[in-house]
Amino acid sequence: MTTPVKNPETKVKRPDESLFKRLTRQQLFIPVAALALLVLFNLIADPSFFMVTMKENSLGNPVLSGNIISVLDNASELVILAIGMTLVTASSGGQDISVGATMTIAGSVILRLVCGGQVNADTMQMNLFLAVFIGIVVSMCFGAFNGALVACFNIQPMVATLIMYTAGRSIAAWINNNQLPIINDVAFKYAGTFLPGIPVPTPVFITILMIAVFWLVLKFTNLGLYTQSVGINPNSSRLNGLNPRMIKLLTYVILGVCVAVAGYIRISRSGSINYSRNAENIEMDAILAVALGGNALSGGKFNIYGSILGAYVIQFLTTTLYKYEVPSTALPAYKAVVVILLVVLSAPVVREKLASMKKVPAKAVKEVS
Repeated sequence: MTTPVKNPETKVKRPDESLFKRLTRQQLFIPVAALALLVLFNLIADPSFFMVTMKENSLGNPVLSGNIISVLDNASELVILAIGMTLVTASSGGQDISVGATMTIAGSVILRLVCGGQVNADTMQMNLFLAVFIGIVVSMCFGAFNGALVACFNIQPMVATLIMYTAGRSIAAWINNNQLPIINDVAFKYAGTFLPGIPVPTPVFITILMIAVFWLVLKFTNLGLYTQSVGINPNSSRLNGLNPRMIKLLTYVILGVCVAVAGYIRISRSGSINYSRNAENIEMDAILAVALGGNALSGGKFNIYGSILGAYVIQFLTTTLYKYEVPSTALPAYKAVVVILLVVLSAPVVREKLASMKKVPAKAVKEVS
């Protein structure tokens, strides 16, 4: 029997090195690490940041209050948008920069319907569910418009959606004759505040419902597979019997649904709308959430749950900055730093450099062998 000769070139793997590589390969590594850093910072700077108390709201109902509740509540619109933006990014390899403007259009339509054309309405003039449904349909139509420009005319997504980004808020103002309608019916504001007797903000429940719906859709349909296939290689997808144009168009329509739901939550918080300030810059946060979730902005493989986590990280950062009295005008600068870090860390050159730093030197490997 011959004794096996030990190969001097055999590398000995360090347990900690392999663990590090396994962790960094995970798509959720960056958002989880960012969230952990924010939690650690707040624990050190002020542990009371995580305190949750029970207070009375303006209607005298006991509700939960605290920074964590604010994060969960205020992130609702962004989380819902991030879901739709992820599908659009994966299928088309680009982003929709008109979601903030389309949110304003959907909100303006809903307000026009529930106010019945009045500037100041004390009661809703139309069934709320019907008004919201019409708002969703209108938003889906604008999503289909954007999707048609991208899928049928092969216009780059950011350029195609620039049309609605520019004109959307003017369209929203035109819907209500440049007036700012106000609905005083308390029931209209339930979706953006609290349901009577429930201390948790209603937007949290709406967000959970939207996440559950998309989980079911992705689990029991081929939408996720088709979207990734088209995003990776549309020509190959066509040869395999898929219709890339239809898939891209469908993702923009789905984003339209998400936009309308987020727009309804936004206007129900106050019962009114400000066309120029409503959902301002939220499109940038939605794109950042997708990137922070580890999704490639060039399309293809995606992880919706990474985008959801990225949205909560962004809101966590925003709430932290507000707590330490950072001016709202300075927030974009902090988010720009996050974008720069994401771009740098995701660059192939940087990844290769980090990987080489973790490699065992060849000489040391031979000595160990």
